[in-house]
Amino acid sequence: MSRGLVECVPNFSEGRRKDIIEAIVAPFRSCNNCYLFDYRADEDHNRLVVSLAGDPDSLQEALLQACQVAIESIDMNIHQGAHPRIGAVDVIPFTPVSGLTMEQCVEISRSFGKKYHEVTGVPVYFYEDSAYLPERKKLEVIRKGQYEALREEIGFPERHPDIGESRLHPTAGATVIGARRFLVAFNVNLRTSDVEVAKSIARSVRASSGGLCHVKGIGLSLEDRGLVQVSMNVVDHEKNALYRVLEMVRMEARRWGVEVAETEIYGMVPARAILDSAAYYMQIAGFDPDQILELKLLEMRQEG
Repeated sequence: MSRGLVECVPNFSEGRRKDIIEAIVAPFRSCNNCYLFDYRADEDHNRLVVSLAGDPDSLQEALLQACQVAIESIDMNIHQGAHPRIGAVDVIPFTPVSGLTMEQCVEISRSFGKKYHEVTGVPVYFYEDSAYLPERKKLEVIRKGQYEALREEIGFPERHPDIGESRLHPTAGATVIGARRFLVAFNVNLRTSDVEVAKSIARSVRASSGGLCHVKGIGLSLEDRGLVQVSMNVVDHEKNALYRVLEMVRMEARRWGVEVAETEIYGMVPARAILDSAAYYMQIAGFDPDQILELKLLEMRQEG
């Protein structure tokens, strides 16, 4: 049995059918030694993001059950949504929390990927620290063109999966699995319906286009709300704090005469990521996270 505590944030391509969403989440509710922190479904994205942690063996058992529900219930041939995706179970990242090294987490992700394919028949790509190929460390490289492009190109040598034959599952597509560090899924919604504004700002902000390091971003339309979104993954909040990312988006939006409507954080977030931004906006001189009562008490209880 594996020891330690691992976090997992599986993303499923379903954000609209509440009965399917609850069926996917159900195995996590009933799993011993597994903690369901949060799950959020977005209708515009048509995506479900689940945050959980637990003993690696228990977590993987519940995860496999949830994936089987998603695979049986989601048909990628008719799936539509604003968020990039290549499969019913789109991406499964594992993150070491305590008692595990990143190398051990890589082993967990690769072992799970093999079992996942054996049980479901869905081809698997490994990314981030689990990638076998350097270019596949980046999720956006694997997901280029999304499900529709991969369906046509999976036979190309550069697009062969890491596990499985070079063809997609008939309805569930493919899945990306890997080990990575904590990231913050951070969205900024803008008061305009012009998606080109969000796409332009995303290009300015993300690292791949010369923007902020450790930031990935795309522009999306939230049609039901009449807004657009700069949807970002901040893969290292210590090197680029959320307030810095937000202020750059705000600055770029002003060039278009557009205001920020609100921000969103999807899933769990380290306390430090929020506290750094709170200290910045409140202009707290010399702020130390040890000043937070609850965090200090938690630390003292652990030491005791």
